Amino acid sequence: MEPTLDVPTPAVRTPNAPSTPTASTAPGLPTLDDRITGSLLGAAVGDALGGPVEGYTPEQILERHGGRVTGIVGPWNGDAWRTARPIAPYHKGDGHVTDDTLMTHTLIRVYEKVRGHLDAYAVADHLVPELMNSPVWIPELEAEALPLQRIFLAEKWIVTRLHYGHVDPREAGSGNIVNCGAAMYMAPVGLVNAANPRAAYAEALDLAGAHQSSYGREAAGVFAAAVAAACVPGATPASVVDAALSLAKDGTEAAIEAVAEAASGHTDFETALTPLRRAVAPFDTVGPDYRAPSLGARRPSRLHAIEELPIALGMLLVGAGDFRRTVLGAVNYGRDCDSIATMAGAIVGALHGEAAVPTDWAKRVAEASRLDLHAPARALAGVAREVFARDAEAHRAHESAFAALTGTDR
Repeated sequence: MEPTLDVPTPAVRTPNAPSTPTASTAPGLPTLDDRITGSLLGAAVGDALGGPVEGYTPEQILERHGGRVTGIVGPWNGDAWRTARPIAPYHKGDGHVTDDTLMTHTLIRVYEKVRGHLDAYAVADHLVPELMNSPVWIPELEAEALPLQRIFLAEKWIVTRLHYGHVDPREAGSGNIVNCGAAMYMAPVGLVNAANPRAAYAEALDLAGAHQSSYGREAAGVFAAAVAAACVPGATPASVVDAALSLAKDGTEAAIEAVAEAASGHTDFETALTPLRRAVAPFDTVGPDYRAPSLGARRPSRLHAIEELPIALGMLLVGAGDFRRTVLGAVNYGRDCDSIATMAGAIVGALHGEAAVPTDWAKRVAEASRLDLHAPARALAGVAREVFARDAEAHRAHESAFAALTGTDR
């Protein structure tokens, strides 16, 4: 007996029907490999589109670009990008991916080494050494460098805690700021656990324990689950959101529910921008000014949530799973829009496969970032198959042992 897919029963909380995925082997449905490729391409493209407008409001984006962003744009400060923000002299724009994609690809390299499910110890044993010892091309620095030299302080925390502090990996995330840092690179966890949201949620929670706590860790689990749910044959945006809601806890659950409700009735992201922000605001600790966070920003809480995941899911509903509409909605939302668009792009790509991602955008991002965006997908697809084969064998062994214990006849 093959293991059954652990797909949560839709909670019928989202207003966009139909929400129940239909299992099917009909021709034309994306394969596992296609979904993995689409998800990772979609994540990278969303990241690159959102990078140059990260940190700004929809109104500022509108004024700066003379309209909404509709594709790849240059740096916010033009040729002065090196000196405009001395504390972060990154070349954001022109198709360059950011730390979201760097961390995603680093996690895939860890999967390649372990070739099995990951936990907090994999962060200590493999992810941290990758960040510290393996130079890669950093598009925003326009140089080959260690990932450690680009990642944000919330990610440098895991190096400090695990490499220098020798903290128990399962507890290393405690004390870190609570943001989307752990969630933003969890798409590979959802893809290795394709069509099994509950398993993706559990694995991401364990893995992210080395990085963050509270609602940052929770978001990592829910995002991985959403990507896994998008891989279910026949999945829809609504079924993905329902799967996320069936697993989410505390403020994360409430925030997703509020944003999903606000997204109902909107099919144009322009009209949804303000309602979605208004819906998530009570759960967001950063406050109205993204570049001047509130005193209570990013502190652990059972009542709050990161902003990025609920908004990504909201734009998924508004865009009805169309890549351009969904990702451009995420980009033009502003604030932490590279991470919002990364998550939205990963989910849409998992839903529909590589064909959903505009070829011209993917080509430009790959060329500008000097990255082979298909190689990580091929590698992860191989790992996913190996992991499923071992899981299936373990399931059969457990079934046989349980039958012997209970005296039931197989």
